[in-house]
Amino acid sequence: SPTTKQWYQRRVHGDARYVAYFDRADIDGWEIRKGMADLCAMDMVPEPVIVASALRACRRINDYSLTTRILEIIKIKCGDKEAEFWPYIMQELKPTMDELGILSIEEMGYNQPELALPNPYEIH
Repeated sequence: SPTTKQWYQRRVHGDARYVAYFDRADIDGWEIRKGMADLCAMDMVPEPVIVASALRACRRINDYSLTTRILEIIKIKCGDKEAEFWPYIMQELKPTMDELGILSIEEMGYNQPELALPNPYEIH
């Protein structure tokens, strides 16, 4: 089994590899989606530096809707730790999002379902 140092080195190199992948000038929409799908298949929440790189790639190819989907899936990946992870991720991504003109999920109103019915178990 790997030591903590080995695990950390793999993690840092893995982060750098994904940042380099998303920073490629010739990346297209399919490759961004593929990279995010690979990240989401892992049992972890991607580091904000990786997400920032993916958001920049989306803006390079002028796909604003993909930035929204990326933010949504990262929020879902937080799972039951959303209250702990999501504010940190948004704090770290805020400068990049401001630079690129990307609104947060909350700013767009996508954090609340538009047509949802009340939960019948919470009515009474």
